[in-house]
Amino acid sequence: IKAVPPLREQQVIQEKLLADGFSATGESPPCEKSSIKDVVPARSTMDLVDADDPWDLPDLIDTGIKWSDLDTRGKILRVLTGIGKGILLLGFLYVFICSLDILSSAFQLVGGKAAGDIFQGNAVLANPVAGLVIGVLVTVLVQSSSTSSSIVVSMVSSGSTLTAVPIIMGANIGTSVTNTIVAMMQAGDRNEFRRAFAGATVHDFFNWLSVLILLPLEVATGVLYKFTQFLITSFNIQSGEDAPDLLNVITDPLTDSIIQLDKSVINDLATGDEGARNKSLIKFWCTVEKYKVLQNVSVESCVNYTACWEDGGKFWAEQNVTMTNNIERCSHIFAYTTLPDLAVGLILLAASLLLLCTCLILIVKLLNSMLKGQVAVVIKKVLNTDFPFPFGWVTGYIAIMVGAGMTFIVQSSSVFTSAITPLVGIGVISLERAYPLTLGSNIGTTTTSILAAMASPGDTLSDSLQIALCHFIFNIMGILIWYPIPFMRIPIRLARGLGNRTAKYRWFAILYLILCFLVLPLSVFGLSMAGWIVMVSVCVPIVVLIIFVIVVNVMQSRCPRFLPKVLRSWDFLPRPLHSLAPWDAVVTSMLGFCGNRCCCCCKCSNCCQRNDEEAVRKGSLEVYDNPAMSFDDDPKDTVTHF
Repeated sequence: IKAVPPLREQQVIQEKLLADGFSATGESPPCEKSSIKDVVPARSTMDLVDADDPWDLPDLIDTGIKWSDLDTRGKILRVLTGIGKGILLLGFLYVFICSLDILSSAFQLVGGKAAGDIFQGNAVLANPVAGLVIGVLVTVLVQSSSTSSSIVVSMVSSGSTLTAVPIIMGANIGTSVTNTIVAMMQAGDRNEFRRAFAGATVHDFFNWLSVLILLPLEVATGVLYKFTQFLITSFNIQSGEDAPDLLNVITDPLTDSIIQLDKSVINDLATGDEGARNKSLIKFWCTVEKYKVLQNVSVESCVNYTACWEDGGKFWAEQNVTMTNNIERCSHIFAYTTLPDLAVGLILLAASLLLLCTCLILIVKLLNSMLKGQVAVVIKKVLNTDFPFPFGWVTGYIAIMVGAGMTFIVQSSSVFTSAITPLVGIGVISLERAYPLTLGSNIGTTTTSILAAMASPGDTLSDSLQIALCHFIFNIMGILIWYPIPFMRIPIRLARGLGNRTAKYRWFAILYLILCFLVLPLSVFGLSMAGWIVMVSVCVPIVVLIIFVIVVNVMQSRCPRFLPKVLRSWDFLPRPLHSLAPWDAVVTSMLGFCGNRCCCCCKCSNCCQRNDEEAVRKGSLEVYDNPAMSFDDDPKDTVTHF
């Protein structure tokens, strides 16, 4: 306890307790709920209660000298410093985007061939649930929904596009893992991490919820497949120019000097070319010449061959064979390496993550130093202010269009969402504004895919364009479900709850990432491989249990009187089943940290003092948490501190 309130203040607090119906010991009467915020003044001398909402955008206060108080030399120095910071910010942002590109290449080297192998099982892909989780896993492995879409285009043949629709839905989920990883880089500050992780995972929740609604609808009716097929057959679409490549023109000089990949190897594996299995994904020759020669090759039979004969018990025929003549080697770092793809991928993975983390920290520091005073006021007003009544609803849709346009420019939804995640963390963009920007990025990345599909050759134009249109309409339908009606913006509320949880237990962010993008897809994929009967018999009880817990949890916070006495709280369960505190003690003891609660052997007095204060500050989060599902150690802690 930092300070003991004076006698007069204790008397005032006791009178306040009695006036509100409390007993002298501080016990509340039945059927009433109160909070410490109602008892302790917000500016009391105890300084133990923080009534501020942690989701409020922080005030970026300028602590420097005012512009009017500067002399000529000081004004020139400030202008030059601002220009220098702006140049540094652009430079760090450039390296940040390049590190995302290298990260994608590293994931492809580590798991690209496995991704190609996954797509070979056409019988497995006929199961829509298996197709969905394959789309998630492959996109997580290659870190690019565009690459996953191109693999799907090369895999499907005429008439089999129906099996590709669930894969595209899964690719939409998998691409959101990048900005979730970026959000974890801001774990140093609790409130920044709360906002950044919520800003990243609102994308996850939108994608998962859209799939939960639209995948069963697609399986039952085939609405996406039929509608896009109608569009393809109704319009005489011809193959067009190549899609614009705006961002890569800027980033390729740096990324190509580090690594270049031959992505056709993954496509060849997906189409069943066994010869591609022994090829490396690393591109060693950048200039090659291909030509065809007539050779005698062994064939199974002489059917469909004009020049064919039998020799030595085998059939031989003349056939044109494509030969490759290597002319010029590539100039990237690994052009002469003898290391396997996995080793190169792991090296690039570690280097890109280190570079990504460093750039993100420097970007956040620069933004914190630049966005102060009037600059911060202007930026926050422009980004977060709604139009005046009655046109306030238009603001969100303009943000969707801005997100789509920016994603179209940078050619990657991962780059755009990863760029706004730190801005949400430091409080420049609110979660409510980041949500429509993220929805717009989902649309922007599909328009890029549509343009890329229209540049396909004539034999694959129809399939590739239909897949791109399925991706586009899937995101449009998801937006129509989860955005126009404010009550239906459930992803925002779920992201807030997850942000609060990860801010309190930061290790939970890593657990969420592993469970959501690895364990859950792998588990569902394994069950789908076992057949529908096994999958339904396992998944249905789990889904029913989850629905039951959600309903009881809502009733505990809203109308507990309608529940049996035993279900009015989860205290009848073992504590590890309804609280993260025991798990937190195990994790923090294993890692050697103080954790959210100081153990008896913890000697970090400052840590203990901060945690004591945070135990009382939980009152500011009561509006978001169900008291019956509280993850705190002991509700009496607050009274003790009081």
